[in-house]
Amino acid sequence: MTLVHYARCFNGIFIREVLRFVNQYGRFFAALVRPLVWLFIFAAGFRYVLGVSKIPPYETYVLYEVYITPGLIGMIQLFNGMQSSLSMVYDREMGSMRTLMVSPFPRWFLLTSKLLAAVLVSILQVYAYLIVASLFFNLKAPAYGYIAIIPALILTGMMLGSIGLLLSSLIRQLENFAGVMNFVIFPAFFASTALNPLWRFRESSVWLSYICAWNPFSHAVELIRFAFNGSFAPQPLRPLQPLLSGEPIQSLLVVLAYLFLFLAAAIYGYDPSRGIIARRGGPGGPPGG
Repeated sequence: MTLVHYARCFNGIFIREVLRFVNQYGRFFAALVRPLVWLFIFAAGFRYVLGVSKIPPYETYVLYEVYITPGLIGMIQLFNGMQSSLSMVYDREMGSMRTLMVSPFPRWFLLTSKLLAAVLVSILQVYAYLIVASLFFNLKAPAYGYIAIIPALILTGMMLGSIGLLLSSLIRQLENFAGVMNFVIFPAFFASTALNPLWRFRESSVWLSYICAWNPFSHAVELIRFAFNGSFAPQPLRPLQPLLSGEPIQSLLVVLAYLFLFLAAAIYGYDPSRGIIARRGGPGGPPGG
């Protein structure tokens, strides 16, 4: 097969994701309303109480709504990644996934293409949120930050989506996956730097600060924060630095490491000869059920 065949395959998967997203109006509005509610109620109510002191990449004190904006962007990607994986569980129950998996294309390419297509859809949601937030909440960022954030959104979206992809290979029933989503999304979001900087966690609990520092979502948020602020300047990584030490290259490397780990585990899980799917009757589910 040539590159043209691979491009056509990805185009088909991407169009399917776009059509599914367009036909599900509630999914778009939920992705848009959820962070706006946090921004309007939570951030506006605590803007003077929870103002954030000078920390990288900010060069001065910032209002709380400015600080949590990258975390809310990460929330959009996290929910979108889980919902995309939820659709894979649904496709497996309905048997339509078998049609995709028996194609002559490598399984790693099919799964990665579906993951990337879902990420591209989530980027549209992120920009819709940024437009509304800038119009009604006066949230501003450097002009080049709106462009510089795109590579960060692709990497973080792939990493967060691969977590959902891995879960979809482990969970058989749609109802079980919907329940597990809450046990993944909310701990990942609240035990991260999305709402509070690491030093605040360290003041309240050292162990909680360790959890926050190793949380993949924290590094996704910090990578988005540096890119959106236009502060992702290449600089050498100093050795023996703790996690979340305020260096963008460190967050980039950690996101890449988590992406490789979760995606490799998900691809293995969908392997019909060795992975979790092999013990469950293939990607379409067991015969007759």
